[in-house]
Amino acid sequence: MDITAYLLEHCDPEYKSFTAKLIPDIDPDSMIGVRIPEIRSLARSVKDEKTVLSFIKVLPHRYFEENILHGLLIDKIKDEKSYIAELERFLPYVDNWSVCDTMSCKRLNDEALIKKWLKSDHPYTVRFGIKVLMSNYLGAGFDDRYPKMVADVVFDDYYVNMMRAWYFATALAKQYDAVVPFVEEKKLDKWTHNKAIQKAVESYRITDEQKAYLKSLKIA
Repeated sequence: MDITAYLLEHCDPEYKSFTAKLIPDIDPDSMIGVRIPEIRSLARSVKDEKTVLSFIKVLPHRYFEENILHGLLIDKIKDEKSYIAELERFLPYVDNWSVCDTMSCKRLNDEALIKKWLKSDHPYTVRFGIKVLMSNYLGAGFDDRYPKMVADVVFDDYYVNMMRAWYFATALAKQYDAVVPFVEEKKLDKWTHNKAIQKAVESYRITDEQKAYLKSLKIA
């Protein structure tokens, strides 16, 4: 299968224009205009690991959609060591929130690796590390040290801090009693603090009483 040719055949100019507005940080000429469900369907159809490895070995890609597909195909690598190696090789090439957030992270449970990513100087590596903590560590395996790891991230980047806010809003919904002290004690910078509260009070999983209290904690 010629994967790039397949993507080019499934272009939608109107969707390309829509996507370009959502992701203003990348060149619109690097977009084909393929809908994410179509790319996910393509990823599911690739059964042969040799095809996967052949596609992901060439970096950088020309198109945004190739990066989306790359992130999805990494998860098909069965050998754990190779999977981590390819993930780490790809992360420096991630240059927007959409590719970062589409990548699967369900297999990741290496705390040392996450800590390493949180200390990266590459914004989307940091964002991905926070995403892993949000996706995999707010349930039965939750520990107070995880929100502290996110609170301790200092990175002057909108997309990193938006993910930090998203993490705390989700953490408040899932682990309210353990996480609300981070808000009460103002462990976050003002922007992230207020954005986390804003996103939390939009959640149906937060009670009306909790929402009222969180609103009272906003920093003027």
